[in-house]
Formats: sequence, C-alpha cells, structure tokens
Amino acid sequence: MPVFEYKAVSPTGETVQGSMEAGSLDRVIAKLQEAGNIPLQAREAGKGGFGLAALRPGRRGVGAREVGEFTQQLATLLGAGLPLDRSLQVLVELTENDRLRRMVTDVRERVREGGSLSDALEAQHGTFSRLYINMVRAGEIGGTLDQTLDRLTEYLERSKDLKDSVISAMIYPVLLILLAAGSLILLLVYVIPQFTPIFEELGGDLPLITKIVLAVGGVLQNFWWGLIGLAFIGFVLFKRMMADPPRRLAFDTRLLSTRWVGGLVAKLETARLARTLGTLLVNGVPLLSALGIARNVVTNTRLREDVEDASRQVKTGGGVARNLAKGGRFPRLALQMISVGEETGRLDDMLLKVADTFDRDVRNTIDRLLSVFTPVVTLLLAVMIGTIVLSVLLAILSINELVG
Repeated sequence: MPVFEYKAVSPTGETVQGSMEAGSLDRVIAKLQEAGNIPLQAREAGKGGFGLAALRPGRRGVGAREVGEFTQQLATLLGAGLPLDRSLQVLVELTENDRLRRMVTDVRERVREGGSLSDALEAQHGTFSRLYINMVRAGEIGGTLDQTLDRLTEYLERSKDLKDSVISAMIYPVLLILLAAGSLILLLVYVIPQFTPIFEELGGDLPLITKIVLAVGGVLQNFWWGLIGLAFIGFVLFKRMMADPPRRLAFDTRLLSTRWVGGLVAKLETARLARTLGTLLVNGVPLLSALGIARNVVTNTRLREDVEDASRQVKTGGGVARNLAKGGRFPRLALQMISVGEETGRLDDMLLKVADTFDRDVRNTIDRLLSVFTPVVTLLLAVMIGTIVLSVLLAILSINELVG
C-alpha cells in the first residue's frame, strides 16, 4: 500500500504534517477530514508535486499557478472558520516558495496593522489583477470573503483550462510545421547540392524546375544568415506595429474579418469577457465598475473598444447586450443570451453560461480546424518533397538523353 505525505490544519488551528498508508489520495483526504483536520496538501511519498493544491517550490516568481493555489488554500482555511490573520499565518508556514512566502508574509503584516486584505494584495506590485482585487474588496464589504475566494478559484481554474486547451491544441500543428520546414531545409541545403557538381560536369541545359530548386538550395546554403536577419527585422517591425495603437487597431479589425480565424478570436474573447464580467457581478461588483475591469481581459483592441463604447452607453441607461451589438463583432448567440439575462434579472448567471458555452465552442472549433489543417500540411509537404525529387529525376533524364 502506498505511503502519502500530507499537511493539514488541526481543529485547534495548528499546522500538522506527517505520512500515512492509504489506497489512494482521496482516501488520505477522507481520513484527515474524519479526524477533524482541514487537508491542505497531500502527495504520494517520493513524488514531486502535491496532489491537493500544492505550492510548488523551485519557481523563481509568483506566477498564475501560485496565485491560484494561494487563493484555493486561503478559501479553504477561511471556510473552515479560521480568522484571516491565522489563515495567512498557516500559509506562511506551509509555503515552500521563498518569493511567495515573502509575499504572503507581507500581506499578513499589512492585515495585522489594520489594513484590509484587498489593500494588502493591491500593494504586491501587480501580482494580483484588478479583477482579483476588486472581487476580494467586494467580498470584504459583503462579508462573504471565503465564498468570493472560492469563486475566484473557480474563475482562475476555468481561465487557465481555456488557455491550456488552446496552447495544447497548437502544439501538434507547430511541431508539424517545424518538421515540414526542417525536412525541406535538409533536402535543399544538404541533399540537392550533392547533385550540383555532377550536373555541372556533365553539362547540358537543365530543366527549369531543376534550376529553381538548385537556386533555392544555393540561397539557403550560402545566405542563410541574411534570411535570419530578414526574419528578425520583420519580427521587430511587427512588434513596433503592434505597439502603435492605430496600426494595432487596424490589424485587430482585419483579423476579426478573416475567415475561420476571425470567428475563433471573437468566440475566445467573448468567453473571456463573459466569465470575467459574470464573476464580478456574482460577487457584488457594480455593473459599470465590472465593465471597466472586464474590458482589460479583452486582448483584441477592436473588441476592447466595442466594450468601452458599450460601457459609456450603459451609463446613460442602455442595456449591455444592445450596446455590445452596435459594433456587430460579438457573436449573436452571446448577445441574445445576455439580453435574456438582462430581461430576467439574472445577468450574472447568464454571463457565466455564455462563458461555458463559448469555452466549449472554442475547443470544438479548434478541433475542427486541426482536422482540416493536419492533412493539408501533410499534403503540401508531400507535394514539395515530390517536386524536389522530380526536379532531380528530370535533370538526370535530360542529361542521359544528351549523353545518349
């Protein structure tokens, strides 16, 4: 039977840690709870990483993972009835990441000096987002800090899942493109040049396709540094263009009108906006303040301006859905669902349903695009390699005819 290591908080508020034999991680958690303890961390002995919201060591900074785990553990402790000061002290004792421990210690000291948790988090030099801080502040005002932190934990997990799903879906296409490019470069730079001395020695006029392939191989072999330089210059120019607001706006506008990609971007941004706005409203943040915060999570500047325009119109008494629809860029289904939420007085719940709907839609869209993309890239690679092989064969045949 495997041995598991654990850390927990006892009924008296003391931190306890140890090991026990159990059939599974769930059984360890159950045993700790049966004994009246609050389980915080648990893992199989000898394995790195805790199975229950570990604060992993070895990270140089306080990243999104640590923020999420800090939020989950703090929500667990507060939900169990521990006061805020004691909960923060427990987290200081448990945290193994030095930078995170310093951050939690600073938060604890600010709270002990009489400051609020939201103000203490705001003083952490951008570690916590505006959304995070405003939700915590709303939870403090409403006396529901533990519930607010639970919702924040869920929000951070859902946002991370969506981001991870997009990144995971892009790994295979990127590897496929790199493999295709590497194969072509290998053929053009190392294989094809081996035939050049033979063709020159035998003489004769080579087919046009062979001349083109040999020329491309020669450029790659002799001027690769120039191509890398051009690529670097292009990257720098693109970054400068993206840093210029008018050009970035024009680029994002064209991106939204691009077939396939534009629709995917709109759905992704809609899911992100809806989840952020819905989470803020559920926690009691006023609509106008929530719109001002939520627009910052929209990365497409064209859609962000649409949200800003809608926010200004809402101040005069207009509805969110109607004003977002004026730009004509957000999905109609999302706007209809938001409109229903406004009519029924359940805008916060409907926004979260919009987020769930478009999370799934984004994943399904990516899967469909990949199902088309993979065979297309494979076919293009086969055509390019076939063209290179054909150029060599035609050259050999033409030389044989001359010799014969």
